[in-house]
Amino acid sequence: MTPDIVVFDIGGVLIDWQPHLAWVDEMDAVEAQAFMDRIAFDKLNLACDAGATFALAASQIADPADAARLGRYVERYQHTVPAKITGTWDILYALKDARTSVHAISNWSAETWPEGCKAHPELLEVFDTIVVSGEVGVIKPSTEIYALLCHRTDIAPQRCVFIDDGLHNCIGARAAGMDAIHFTGPDALRTELEARSLL
Repeated sequence: MTPDIVVFDIGGVLIDWQPHLAWVDEMDAVEAQAFMDRIAFDKLNLACDAGATFALAASQIADPADAARLGRYVERYQHTVPAKITGTWDILYALKDARTSVHAISNWSAETWPEGCKAHPELLEVFDTIVVSGEVGVIKPSTEIYALLCHRTDIAPQRCVFIDDGLHNCIGARAAGMDAIHFTGPDALRTELEARSLL
């Protein structure tokens, strides 16, 4: 079956995400990275993408100052998504102009997702269906989250091509029966979609 539906990841594909910018008024980039490394931010953030709260994540940090700093992450979240990846948005709108169905699956906390949408309200307008991991309690690359999108939209996975900047998430999509494109930039993405006759 030739894919005729496109499913986007959001962070790193459509929106630039720079989590250290949450604390840009408190520390420089080097200090922020040291703080994030110290608290294992990537692992805590992933837990929140799977449904945990940032208050719970902060409660696991021994140092009170570091815990308080992470506790302010949600209120400062809009600073972390400063810009769109414009070339990918051009592709997205071209697909919509061609009447191609476009959906999204994103690993995103249920707490920070509304803040991201405040910064980029178009996210709530451009997709036919959005599955946010923190809202459903399942994260990529689990095949369950791809199956959930297909269930909600009543489409076969073989009709979908999934786009993600994480190769592991592309592997998960393929395991769920979808085609997948590992995103490395808008130009390469356009070439891949043209090869599939989607652009």
